[in-house]
Amino acid sequence: MIRRILMLALAMLTVGVAQAQCRFVPEGATLPDSSSIPVEALPEARAAAWDNWRKAQLESARLIEETGKRAMTFGDATMRYTVEVVGEKPEDGYPLYIAMHGGGSGETPDMNDAQWEEMQLYYSMALDCGVYVAVRGVRDTWDTHFNPESYPLYDRLIQYMILTEAVDPNRVYLEGFSAGGDGVYAISTRMPDRFAAANMSSGHPNGVSPINLFNLPIQLQAGEFDTAYDRNTTTAEYGLQLDALRAEYGGFEHRTLIHFDRGHNYEDYDREPVEVMADSGKWLNADDRAVARVDSFPPDYMDAFTRDPLPPKLIWDLSTRANSRETESFYYLSAPFDTNQGIVKVNLEGGNRISVDTRDVNGPFSIMLNEAMVDFSEPVVFTVDGVETALTLAPDRAILDATTRDRGDPCYQFEAVVEFKCIA
Repeated sequence: MIRRILMLALAMLTVGVAQAQCRFVPEGATLPDSSSIPVEALPEARAAAWDNWRKAQLESARLIEETGKRAMTFGDATMRYTVEVVGEKPEDGYPLYIAMHGGGSGETPDMNDAQWEEMQLYYSMALDCGVYVAVRGVRDTWDTHFNPESYPLYDRLIQYMILTEAVDPNRVYLEGFSAGGDGVYAISTRMPDRFAAANMSSGHPNGVSPINLFNLPIQLQAGEFDTAYDRNTTTAEYGLQLDALRAEYGGFEHRTLIHFDRGHNYEDYDREPVEVMADSGKWLNADDRAVARVDSFPPDYMDAFTRDPLPPKLIWDLSTRANSRETESFYYLSAPFDTNQGIVKVNLEGGNRISVDTRDVNGPFSIMLNEAMVDFSEPVVFTVDGVETALTLAPDRAILDATTRDRGDPCYQFEAVVEFKCIA
């Protein structure tokens, strides 16, 4: 894990905040000179680290067995999946569409098996180009797509698709219907760093916070008369929550579609225009049933977005995490799973300046840095809860190797880590 690697020796900085105290970790071993990487050699070092990891994975018995069987196991849970490749590969690699079926709990797996079989075609029939992966929920439970074991399996699935199917890691999309829509809410909010955009159809958020969606566009869909579990009104309400967050912070790109005169099912599987409420908020609050015609096909919405793995602004709600994941990272932040309270906001301001705002954070967290974020030949100025300090950071090979292994994503390789400790 990232937190276990050696840290750079940092000067003490204690910062007072309203409800917490946040400081740089003061005592860390100075890394040996032999581990440092000259700034001018960073591109080659990053490429070599990725190539070494990629080759090792492609030769690993686990990858060979699991991709051959199209089944991955974590603990006692197994996720089966199908792969369909559509169209010619774009220059930067295929987009990846991970599709989750409906269903959920049942006495036998028959219902979920049938729903999975349907999902293998559901969104792919109108797809022009991409790798389409339909996953089978790991258990026949209401939370079939987000059992605790599901999260590390989605990490692994994405790694496998990058390694074996020429997938562009910055064009990974998540879509699901009914129980699959429940899964979109759960997965997108806990691991948004993996995706470029998401589509939720006919699901329920089950109380999950939307705060981590700051950098992840999401399309929400429900039928006007899908009253079971109040899916119709809950979908519109979630859209209003995102409206409010966008007004306060910016970001939170989203679109809410309430399908006119439809129940749980509607035609979101092709590009034919469909009738939706012109304003989902007005429909919810005033029963305004004015109609607009739109293309609701999830890939058409999602394809407009490409992931920025190093967004200039980042918001992390530490209470919304999947503790079963094998990584403790979130974009370019990392924290042990027992740091599970509070919100961290980071702004990469440019000019080697980084501002950090913490609120009620209850433990250590780290910022990981690479040469796309800062100039290592100059000091990096941190403003932490209003207090400023400058640090000189040296790119380090051990950190590069550790972060390359951490997520198996070439866009998440870092050469320096700055650790903070917050005491609530």
